[in-house]
Amino acid sequence: MEKSARITVRVQPNAKRTEVVRFEDGVLSIKVAAPPVKGKANQALIAFLSDILGVSRSRLSIEKSATSRVKVIAVEGMSQKEVAGRIQGLQT
Repeated sequence: MEKSARITVRVQPNAKRTEVVRFEDGVLSIKVAAPPVKGKANQALIAFLSDILGVSRSRLSIEKSATSRVKVIAVEGMSQKEVAGRIQGLQT
């Protein structure tokens, strides 16, 4: 059975640079440099998450709220615990 994890992400587009702001109460806050025009912020978010999680972009998808600032991202092939561990590791 293929494992899959979910991440709730709060996105702030049009930031000076793309970075993780914080991870609290199960919500990952990320600033994205791209503008929220024609899906550019979503593309930048997926690219950034693939880098920090160490997975290919094709294994990430926006499952809910693609046009909202708060989104649910599905990560194929990783457990919830693995994803949480990598995100926690960013906050050192």
